[in-house]
Amino acid sequence: MKVIGVIPAHNEAKTIKEIIKSIKPYCDDILVVLSKGSSDGTREILDQTRTKYIIDNGKGKGNGLRCAINEISEGIIVFFDADGSHVAKDIPAVVKPIKDGVADMVIASRFMGGSMELHGDFSKFMRMIFSMSIAQIINWRFNTTIGDTQNGFRAIKSDVAKKLELKSNIFDIETEMVMKCYQKGYRITEVPSR
Repeated sequence: MKVIGVIPAHNEAKTIKEIIKSIKPYCDDILVVLSKGSSDGTREILDQTRTKYIIDNGKGKGNGLRCAINEISEGIIVFFDADGSHVAKDIPAVVKPIKDGVADMVIASRFMGGSMELHGDFSKFMRMIFSMSIAQIINWRFNTTIGDTQNGFRAIKSDVAKKLELKSNIFDIETEMVMKCYQKGYRITEVPSR
C-alpha cells in the first residue's frame, strides 16, 4: 500500500524543510496542508523544495486534516506534525499493523515510547494528565485500552478516514478520529514512539 505523509503546517518555516527531508525516505508521497493564515515564508519553502501542498480553509488543524483526507484517494495516510515533535524513523512501525492487516488506524503512543512530555515542567505534566484523562473516558465508553488518543502522529487507511466523516476544525480532530473509529467498528492499535 502506498504511504502518503501529510504534514499540517502553520508558520513552520523554521522546521518544515527538515521535516520533509526526514519523512521522505518512509513515504511514497508527501502532502503539506498549508494553513491559509500562514505568513512566515513556509509557502515559499514548499515552492523551492517542489513539495506538493494544498491550502486549507483557515479554520484550524482539523479542517486542514479533513482537506488532506479529501485530496487523497488511496493508500495509508500518515499524519506527522511540522513542529519537530515526532520521530520520522518510527513511520515504518506506525504503518506496519495496517500493512499486516491487523489495524485500520495506528497511533504512535508517546506513553509507550518514553516521550519527553513525561518529564519536564508543570505545563507538560498537566498536558499529560489531560491526555490520559481523555483516553480513559474513551476507554470506559468503548471498553477499550488505548493509551494515547491525543497524539497527532498516526496512520490510517485513506478509505477508513473518508468513512469517518470527520467534522472537527481544531485540535480535537484526533479525539474525534478515535471515537468514530470505535463507533464504526474499526480496529485501532498503538505502537511506541517518542
